[in-house]
Amino acid sequence: MNGLRAVIVCLVIACAAVVSPAAAVTPSWSALPVPAAAPPVTVSDLAARGPGEAWATGYEHAADGVRPMLYRWDGTAWSRDTTFPGAGESGWLGKVQFVGEEVWIFHNRVGAGEILRRSAGGWSAVPLPQTLWTYQDFTAVPGAAWVVGEDDTGLKVLHYDGSGWTTQSTPDGVLYLMGITARTATDAWAWADTSTGTTILRWDGTAWQDAKVSLPPNSNVHTILLEPSGRVTIGGSQYTDGVARTYLMTFNGRAWRTTYPPLGDTYTEAMVRGPDGALWLPVRSDRAFQSKYARVDGSRTTFSYGPERTNAIDVKPRALARAGSALLSFGTVEIYGSKPNLMSERLGGRP
Repeated sequence: MNGLRAVIVCLVIACAAVVSPAAAVTPSWSALPVPAAAPPVTVSDLAARGPGEAWATGYEHAADGVRPMLYRWDGTAWSRDTTFPGAGESGWLGKVQFVGEEVWIFHNRVGAGEILRRSAGGWSAVPLPQTLWTYQDFTAVPGAAWVVGEDDTGLKVLHYDGSGWTTQSTPDGVLYLMGITARTATDAWAWADTSTGTTILRWDGTAWQDAKVSLPPNSNVHTILLEPSGRVTIGGSQYTDGVARTYLMTFNGRAWRTTYPPLGDTYTEAMVRGPDGALWLPVRSDRAFQSKYARVDGSRTTFSYGPERTNAIDVKPRALARAGSALLSFGTVEIYGSKPNLMSERLGGRP
């Protein structure tokens, strides 16, 4: 009997030796300093090319109105960039896209729209062919870019092919485009408000068509995540008896699968595919002094918290991006007695 007990004790010790090191190196979220802006601030987007380059956009509130706000991550620290055209004028910055070696950013400059382009030679701007009442979304890939919005005649889909702009038509019944994203110049997706409800549209290089995606009844779409593998993930909310719950739809190249992870009514616009292969997104935190993130891996959903922030009453990561082996977040934090200012956090990567 003593011999058996000794064997069991040895097995327990051996298992502990295998498990403990892995547990000891489990990464946690850490705070990254961000130079302050003029509060209150609004964060639009965050995108990373790798561990050494990320860009965050939005706008701050200056004395004479809103001003565009641009920050760059160099792998070590955040710094503010004020060298782009129109940095000191009224307006705001929207979505960030990487096109080849360049960075493209949508810019509302004193009401007029343009695309900022940053190359090795510095910043330049591509003006839109017309001014819109609203600029809803923007996306760009090598060989193509789209800006969607409205003017006094209704919906506008502006397409840039690298040399000039054209206006594209959409299927009958489309009232409004809420968002757009693209994988290539001949594979773009949009989510639209139509006379029959929310619809997914797809551009095949020739025309926009109904993608025939059977969304959940009484639902809307917050985002579409396109991946190089061909996988597509749609995030949105479904309303049942006036209550919203988050849903995810995933296309594996053959069929769509719909799931309802325990995320409440989380807005999924900031959802990204993390370096671990799972979906990550910020969620409403139950702790005023800490941010909260959800990790969705198949049928399993887990949660993690950001670092504790002294005297914080509202911590809101607004955007996420994969930066090499790490995740970056960018958003706002409101400290008691002050207006919301900028915050950033990182999971994994270099300490």
